[in-house]
This record gives sequence, C-alpha cells and structure tokens, in this order.
Amino acid sequence: MDDQTSFFEKERDRLTSEITSGFEELMSSSNNLNRRLEEVLGMTREYETIAALWQSFQDLMRDQRDETDESTSEPQGMPGTGGHVVSVKQGSTGPGQHDG
Repeated sequence: MDDQTSFFEKERDRLTSEITSGFEELMSSSNNLNRRLEEVLGMTREYETIAALWQSFQDLMRDQRDETDESTSEPQGMPGTGGHVVSVKQGSTGPGQHDG
C-alpha cells in the first residue's frame, strides 16, 4: 500500500510542478503583453500631441487666409513687378484733377 501512496504522491507532485510551470509561463506572457500595450498607448499619446500641433498650425493658416481674403477682394502684386494695383477710394480725385 505504501507503493500506491508514493505513486500518487509522485504523480501529484509532477502535476503540481507542471501546473506551476504553466502558470509561470502564463504570467510571463501576460507581462510581455502588458508591456507591449503600454508601448502602443505611449505611441498613441505621442501621435495625439503631434496631431494637435498640426491642427493648431492648420487653424492658424486658415485664419490668416480668411483675414487676407476679407481685406482684399482683388489680388495684390508686389510693387515693382507690374502686378501691384493701387486702389483709389471713391470720391477722391486723382493727381492733377480738381473738384470744381
């Protein structure tokens, strides 16, 4: 009867050892997965910061374009290039012209 008890004890110890090994492997894989997920979340936060920066740049450029569109209805060229247009206010007289 002592042989049967020792067989069962040996079998129990072997199975306990196998289960312990399986849990250690599971724990290691779980920790590895957790580290990878933290890396992905960290990269996502970095991309959100970059995206917010580009969004603010786009908003700034759009606001400047809108201000330019509102201030001038006709395209303005650079003086000296032939594309510069001198605007004349209505009711004013040009050079050499007098009201009268």
